[in-house]
Amino acid sequence: MSTAWTGRRGTRARRPRPRGVWTASGIGMVLVLAVALGAYLPLVGFLGGVTATTAGLVPFPFVRITLVTLLGLVVVLALLLLALTRRHTVSSVFAVVIAVLVSLAVTAYPVVTIAVASADRAGDVWPIVTELWQRFTG
Repeated sequence: MSTAWTGRRGTRARRPRPRGVWTASGIGMVLVLAVALGAYLPLVGFLGGVTATTAGLVPFPFVRITLVTLLGLVVVLALLLLALTRRHTVSSVFAVVIAVLVSLAVTAYPVVTIAVASADRAGDVWPIVTELWQRFTG
């Protein structure tokens, strides 16, 4: 007796992917693309513009942001592929949730990095400003 999903004779029976796996993978891809196109790219563009208009007072650590972005891209793509190849909906949903969280973390990284670097730069600028003020006043 065979079931509908056993396949050809002599092959190992594999269960087909449930509809939930396809749904979760599709939703994950849409959410990751929405974060990338709706949040990450505009944010990095804005931060790059701020750096350009302040003549370098607000630093933009290009190499670190690029490396984190590429690493995040590899991790997110691997998680979405993992979600797509699972045979259980729960494991697929888990991989999709982790992929979305990683994409949100990669989106927040440039803001945090630039804020920390700006705070460090502001700490370096203040002694110069006070020294110039003292020379000017007397």
